[in-house]
Amino acid sequence: MNRPEFVSEYFASFDLLATLVAVVHVDARVLFSNAALEDALGTSRRMLLGSSFAELFTEPASLQSALEGASENAFAALRYDAWLKRAAHEPMPVHVIVTRTEQSEDIIIEMVPLEQQARQDREERLAEQAQTNKELIRNLAHEIKNPLGGIRGAAQLLEMEMESPELIEYTQVIIHEADRLQSLVDRLLAPHRRPHLVGDVNIHEVCERVRSLILAEFPRGLRVVRDYDTSIPEFRGDREQLIQTVLNIAHNACQALAERIAAGDANLTFRTRVTRQVTFGKQRYRLALELHVIDNGPGVPDSIRDRIFYPLVSGREGGSGLGLTLAQTFVQQHHGLIEVDSVPGRTDFKILIPLP
Repeated sequence: MNRPEFVSEYFASFDLLATLVAVVHVDARVLFSNAALEDALGTSRRMLLGSSFAELFTEPASLQSALEGASENAFAALRYDAWLKRAAHEPMPVHVIVTRTEQSEDIIIEMVPLEQQARQDREERLAEQAQTNKELIRNLAHEIKNPLGGIRGAAQLLEMEMESPELIEYTQVIIHEADRLQSLVDRLLAPHRRPHLVGDVNIHEVCERVRSLILAEFPRGLRVVRDYDTSIPEFRGDREQLIQTVLNIAHNACQALAERIAAGDANLTFRTRVTRQVTFGKQRYRLALELHVIDNGPGVPDSIRDRIFYPLVSGREGGSGLGLTLAQTFVQQHHGLIEVDSVPGRTDFKILIPLP
């Protein structure tokens, strides 16, 4: 077996990675490139093999210097930021990691697009936040439930002993508020109690169901636009959870559109697309669903933009702040995530879910 074939087989597992990886000789000659790097450069592996990898950077000298240091055992791994050239595209900012291998003359170069790195960091924060929220909500809800039962029971016993209607009115306030808090606690615990019912899901049936519910509640002043990619395949998921997810987002949008609905020029758009070779949740997916819920409202307030998926955070007077928290929880149960891009006049909630 000759050297190039050996290298290709030895490092073939790098094709499974979402990050861009090349194996080069100390002279910067390419010995192997993974599929993600081919996609990013728009160049085939066959064209890359044997070429100078340093010439793919806007500043080749930085990589040459790193390779010299690696060959002299000056370090085990080196990190720096650079710009990677791409065919017919602007250079891509990447974080470069240069690592020596067991073969002294073979060096692994891993490149993480800085935009992707920022996104991964954001996704990790969202995942950690969701887990923290789940534990906090569960513990807090259980701590609240027991005292609530005692307060309500004591109020009922007091009411039985009282003869004055004025005093009974006070006990009724206590009972009513205890019931309201109990209802809130039940809603907080609902997504963690309900089993995940998996079946075949058509995302457009989900959108149509939400559209009918929204138009029933807001029959005038609101135009709901459908922009569907009908080629999107069915996938395995919990249909009711996804309906609730899209409904929560759409309902929040409609409440933010109150002034435009009154003026008769409110727009809500459901847009579905397929995205290819996308990475989220530290995994690379060949296909993923993109579902956008877009409105022409005032946008998400700056004061809560970074906390919009936190429980009990609401930009609306009297809002419970649970709708988006539940939506994010349901989508994460489908191995997806929700992102938001908002400016005055346009807010876009994007739901990403892997497709088969």
